[in-house]
Amino acid sequence: MKRMMTVSLVAVAALGSALLAQAQGSSATETAVAALENQWLQGQRTNNPDLYAPLLADKFVSTGADGKVSSKEQLVAGEKQRKYSSVDYLDVHVTVYGNTAIATGEYRGKGVAEGKPFDEHGRWTDTWVKMPNGKWQCVADHNSPIAK
Repeated sequence: MKRMMTVSLVAVAALGSALLAQAQGSSATETAVAALENQWLQGQRTNNPDLYAPLLADKFVSTGADGKVSSKEQLVAGEKQRKYSSVDYLDVHVTVYGNTAIATGEYRGKGVAEGKPFDEHGRWTDTWVKMPNGKWQCVADHNSPIAK
């Protein structure tokens, strides 16, 4: 009986350690992905999409607030036509599922695109995958407008 109790306690301790290590790993990953989102934001703030283009996977797909689907190349080219006077992300959350992370947040941006002013407010969802080389890349994003 005493031996069985000892084995049970060791098993519970091992399980607890594994869960703690997993939680700490998720926290580090959440922080890392949030930093990548911040790099994307800095690219918008400085009107330099080349800062975040390397964060996008080669087969990246974006669904815009207008429903238009764009590739990585199309998104970056379109962003080069936009000049932000202000842009911010609010309420950013990252949830990790193994080698996949989902980041969500609120976006507010103002500026000029193709000679026309814009004032946008929306929600976004980015899907990040840890690639075989160990780097996290965004494979998809989706944007939805918030009515004013």
